[in-house]
Amino acid sequence: MINYEKMMTHVKSHPYPLVFATISGAHLYGFPSPDSDFDLRGVHLLPLETVVGLDEGEQTVEKEGIYEGLEIDLVTHDAAKFFGLMLKRNGYVLEQLLSPLVVYTTPEHEELKSLAPGCITRHHAHHYLGFAATQWKLVGKESPPRVKPLLYTFRVLLTGIHLMRTKEVQANLCLLNESAKLSYLDELVHRKRTSEEKGILDAANIAFYQAEYDRLTKELERSYEESTLPDLPTSRDAINDLLVRLRLRETRSASHAKSPAPTQELRTGN
Repeated sequence: MINYEKMMTHVKSHPYPLVFATISGAHLYGFPSPDSDFDLRGVHLLPLETVVGLDEGEQTVEKEGIYEGLEIDLVTHDAAKFFGLMLKRNGYVLEQLLSPLVVYTTPEHEELKSLAPGCITRHHAHHYLGFAATQWKLVGKESPPRVKPLLYTFRVLLTGIHLMRTKEVQANLCLLNESAKLSYLDELVHRKRTSEEKGILDAANIAFYQAEYDRLTKELERSYEESTLPDLPTSRDAINDLLVRLRLRETRSASHAKSPAPTQELRTGN
């Protein structure tokens, strides 16, 4: 079980107002190890004076440490930076935005989620193809090979295939495998969850996984060619409107309080 209450202590200490904070990484992907840290990702709002002045402010804030026994890595981007990434072929930010593991939310978070489908294009396939290639290279370089980069390789390939075919962002490998039905993934996930990660990939294993990597890569490339997704985002104007409203809201709030409190909190169970 995920202790959301403990995480809120870390989230509340953020130096800027937040739009949302969700859990990403291995917990989102469905294969956390017993010692996995918690990767929190989200969006913050910089003060207006740092947005309109020469100093651009902290576009990215990173905070990590152990809080009440939880190892937490919190990374947030200013709204303008995050929204800009949404309008590019960046699958990461969409996965973070749409993560069902919500630590902190606001009405604007919900609005942003509703705009996410308009950011998805067929070219997101290139994001997943590129990341899969990077992870597969790690599999070959490590000695002994670990399960983690192998799972990341197959996770991103299946996420990309699913996205091209259904227009849905799904990052959980276990849920993806319900339709993919790749039996070897169940064993790999079990090994990752029980920390039995090293020294299991001999030459015969590598040859098999190489064939699977090649097969799924071709399947993603074919799904890209057959996809009916648009070439460009369709929600740019609506996202820009939300950003303007967020900036104006913070300007009004700043006139009443030096450090405005978050508008709403929500903690959900896993």
